[in-house]
Amino acid sequence: MSNIHPTAIVEEGALLEGNVEVGAFCFISKHAKIGEGTKIAQGAHIYGNTTIGKYNEIFSHAVLGSIPQDLKYAGEEVELIIGDYNKIREFTLFNPGTLGGGSKTVIGSYNLFMGYVHVGHDVHIGDHCILANAATLAGHVEMGSYAVIGGMTPIHQFVKIGDFAMIAGASALSQDIPPFCLAEGNRAVLRGLNLNGLRRHFERVDIDALRVAYRKLFESGQPLQETAAALVVSESNEKVLQLCRFIVESTRGIPFERKNNGQ
Repeated sequence: MSNIHPTAIVEEGALLEGNVEVGAFCFISKHAKIGEGTKIAQGAHIYGNTTIGKYNEIFSHAVLGSIPQDLKYAGEEVELIIGDYNKIREFTLFNPGTLGGGSKTVIGSYNLFMGYVHVGHDVHIGDHCILANAATLAGHVEMGSYAVIGGMTPIHQFVKIGDFAMIAGASALSQDIPPFCLAEGNRAVLRGLNLNGLRRHFERVDIDALRVAYRKLFESGQPLQETAAALVVSESNEKVLQLCRFIVESTRGIPFERKNNGQ
């Protein structure tokens, strides 16, 4: 049995599973699907074909599923899909996909979206990520799991961010950030490995292997793509292989300060 405030508008056709809470002055579209135990605070609006999993917390004045901020959008059927156990704080804005990007924006589970975060159209986000206040993801951004975006940081469209990466606050990111790495600055560049994050999740042997690989990739002065491709062939550590494959497959390039002759 859901608990819906009498001032909320829940259109006929919306599917709400058990124990959903809907606060005062909320709006929920007839095409929305809300999973068990999800809490929607006062003034939140859920538009369009939006699917929200179980036990999410959606705070006041969040807007989820309103049409993409893309001038090419012409009313096509598009979706916003959100997993389970996310915290979506006040005044966040999540847009669905567009026809040109696969028609879906997809967000995983156990993520924290702080106030004023914007998730643009066709974005894909993994699990256990943190986006601090006013972080903004433009269209088609791909973000892995356990990644962190600092506050007031804009991410350019089509950028890819790997697992366990961290981008510092007040940065501006226009290129891809490999997994396990830390970037900061305007424009953001790599500053090293995200060691604090890695130490919470990885064994020492993996961290040591990533340290060695990072030096070869970014501090040797050798061509990055060629070095990464060579490591894919010679390395056996799975984390190093994940790092190198990301670099090889990058289309926007990796931002780092290049050195000559190892100096």
